[in-house]
Amino acid sequence: MVDLELDEGVAVVTIDRPHARNAIALSTMDELDKALDAAAGARALVVRGAGDRAFVSGGDLKELAALRTVEQATAMALRMRGVCDRIAAFPAPVIAALNGHALGGGAEVAVAADIRVAAADITIGFTQSTLAIMPAWGGAERLAALVGPGRALLLAGTGQVLDAAAAERAGLVDRVLPRASFEAGWRSLAAALATAPAREIKRITAGSVPAEEAARAFARLWVADEHWRAVERTARRGH
Repeated sequence: MVDLELDEGVAVVTIDRPHARNAIALSTMDELDKALDAAAGARALVVRGAGDRAFVSGGDLKELAALRTVEQATAMALRMRGVCDRIAAFPAPVIAALNGHALGGGAEVAVAADIRVAAADITIGFTQSTLAIMPAWGGAERLAALVGPGRALLLAGTGQVLDAAAAERAGLVDRVLPRASFEAGWRSLAAALATAPAREIKRITAGSVPAEEAARAFARLWVADEHWRAVERTARRGH
């Protein structure tokens, strides 16, 4: 099951499959697509797993074991890659709240987000190679963009699993929070990013926006009432 919570512009998508440690089944892919459809227009998006043991433990191997032909495996890979591409292309900032271990396909879902916030006791790893396969959902390419091609090859090629602190040092995780304050922390971050400037900054940092368009994006924010209200608040605090 995939749940969607909408609260003051923040959409929270929760993968809730406790019997499978939040593993991704074919039906989960369809439910994620529907949740992303329903989240359209949100000012920030959070993807998380239910509970505190697993963010996403990968693909649901019990179900996916039925895929025995190249055609079937290709279709599955493209299906979930499409979901991850939608997460990456979501217009507003996207946070992966790593409430539990993110392994195999779970790591691929995590790197589709713009920002990864992890509880201090989780682990993350591209463990597909331990099953004699490779990342199939765009995760290898996104991992390389985050940590560089050499380190991506080392991590995904060996299936190395990192604890949260090591993942932060490697650039795979952006922020590590104590378990006790984890939920409050990612919710606070999502609220802080649910702004028009953050949405525009995401678009600009993608690197494909011409300079004139970037300047116009700034100018639209400059002339907006929200900017001038913020200026007035700042001026009042200064007196």
